[in-house]
Amino acid sequence: MDTTQERILKVIKELPDINPADIDALSGGQQDKSISLVKALLKQGILSEKDLLALLMRELHIPSIDLSKYRFDEKLKIIIGEKTARQYQVMPISLLGQTLTIAIADPLNVFVLDDLRNVSGKEVEIVIASETQIVRAIDQFYNAATKAVTHSGMNAEAKNFEIFQSSDGQKDNTQDNLQEQDESAHLDEGPVIRIVNLVIKEALRQRASDIHIEPQELGMRVRFRIDGILQDILTIPKESKNAVGVRIKLMANLDITNTQTPQDGRFKMKIGKQEVDFRVSMLPTTFGQKIVMRVLDKNNLSVGLSKLGFSKNAQTILEESIYKPYGMILVTGPTGSGKSTTLYSLISKLNTSERNIITIEEPVEYLVDGLTQIEVKADIGLNFATGLRAVLRQSPDVVMVGEIRDAETADIAIKASLTGQLVLSTLHTNSAAGAVTRLVDMGLEPFLVASSLVLVCAQRLCRRICESCKRPMEVTPEILKKIQHRLKADTILYEGKGCERCRGTGYKGRVGVTEVLQIDDNIRDMLLKRKTSLDITRYAQKNQGMKLLFDDVVDKMCAGETTLTEVFRVASEDE
Repeated sequence: MDTTQERILKVIKELPDINPADIDALSGGQQDKSISLVKALLKQGILSEKDLLALLMRELHIPSIDLSKYRFDEKLKIIIGEKTARQYQVMPISLLGQTLTIAIADPLNVFVLDDLRNVSGKEVEIVIASETQIVRAIDQFYNAATKAVTHSGMNAEAKNFEIFQSSDGQKDNTQDNLQEQDESAHLDEGPVIRIVNLVIKEALRQRASDIHIEPQELGMRVRFRIDGILQDILTIPKESKNAVGVRIKLMANLDITNTQTPQDGRFKMKIGKQEVDFRVSMLPTTFGQKIVMRVLDKNNLSVGLSKLGFSKNAQTILEESIYKPYGMILVTGPTGSGKSTTLYSLISKLNTSERNIITIEEPVEYLVDGLTQIEVKADIGLNFATGLRAVLRQSPDVVMVGEIRDAETADIAIKASLTGQLVLSTLHTNSAAGAVTRLVDMGLEPFLVASSLVLVCAQRLCRRICESCKRPMEVTPEILKKIQHRLKADTILYEGKGCERCRGTGYKGRVGVTEVLQIDDNIRDMLLKRKTSLDITRYAQKNQGMKLLFDDVVDKMCAGETTLTEVFRVASEDE
């Protein structure tokens, strides 16, 4: 059997514009010289650095990474010192538990990997980067004058990285299947397992909410959604795309033979003492199956509304409303605005043994002990309306409907809220008052809407300024003119310069922006008279002191929590 090096040389021989005699001469020279194959190929000018990188990535099934877009954690200097990094021409990327990920230009040099394991005392996983980028990254990282604060994302001391539950939330044979695959893996399969683990570990370390693995013509692009914005992370070799898909399907207990139709699943992973759920969506595309994994950390459900960014007044109103014996509470906003997290945070306060709480969702976001959770399955006729009818025969105290999409579901939910149940749900509208009139526009009787609604909360998520690189910003006269009437004379606006902690974005974390509308007798009367959402909004502002979304995000900007850019990205003064 050919060695890896011999296989690489054979592939190079078959490339166009390559003289086989040059490769034969190179092979002979390798026996006498203490220079690696990679360096020899580059020195002789047989391949360019870019072409060689692509070839190694394809043949070895190792992902590549663009170091110019990467920000490094200061604590990695303790594990791999500058002298070691320069000696072996490697760049430490991340540490999760006992696994150190490094970027290397010469993955064929197994002696380097052995030495790094001994030096670091860690298990070493590799990604490929060009030598030029590695040298530049070493210069910038080890010679940086500033000292960043230790990254406070995932627990760096986590000892375990274990997949232990699959899509139905029960122990099954998925883990056994994975272990069998790992143990019986051929040489080409092992790297794929490492690639998937690397992607997941990096996502957790960087606080990503979603992992996008997208097949393209020349490879697979991996992007993380961090603080609501997608960011390029690395590239997976084209030849590994099918194996990566199979690996993730096994983890999520999906049909590995089905590549033509969408599939959805989930799995749970244990990092030390922390459990993280992953919701998996597979979608067939032109170049293969696109994979999106939603990261669902149940720790977010118990942080409280104040940590989610709710003002003290809005928090008080919301928490008082959930202890009503019956009625409907709506949370509105676009996709990705944190509606589900808000609802689960409210339900966690009600989740006691004295209450029967049932949720019906598509799909179930978080698996929570103590709740009865139902997943909508339209293909067998279980939609929100039919599911809700069945739920109401189960004597619930609290019902959560994932989303009100049609008049039938809205009608059943409203009638349920009038017969003794507290109903919580979501709706896609731009404002709180807009949700009230939307229900009437869907064909529901105004007197039913007026009688059932208790409260409507509209919300968005805006990015929080990174505290490590926060600085006062200069505002142009044109922009200042638009916002000046909302600012006090001595207000200082801030922005993030960009640092290692925030990966150069200037933002780290997100904060909620809310608009809370209480349904009182006057608003009920306005509904019966079919007043517009604008009329309801003006009344609530004048008589309830309701703060609009735009007002709330401006307040957060003035408090130094977010930037002027985020104000106009998240909300409009016209809403």
